Amino acid sequence: MRLEERVNKIEERNKKVELNKSWETSWTRRICIMILTYIVVVFYSYLTTKINNIFLSSLVPVIGFTLSTASLNIIRKLWEKKIK
Repeated sequence: MRLEERVNKIEERNKKVELNKSWETSWTRRICIMILTYIVVVFYSYLTTKINNIFLSSLVPVIGFTLSTASLNIIRKLWEKKIK
């Protein structure tokens, strides 16, 4: 019985790892990151059109990436439901 439980835990872990890998390489994730980053860049560019500062401009990719990864959890849950 003990061996069976261990095997079941390993199989569950493997399913999670496979799902994570599938998500990381999915086009859904890539497209969402592109769209969200684009939206952030457009919005940020609109706000800072009159400011020419390298430090402010450097925030664009950081903000875009952070917002896209933070909001991707919702999209990932929807994606997982579709996959299963």
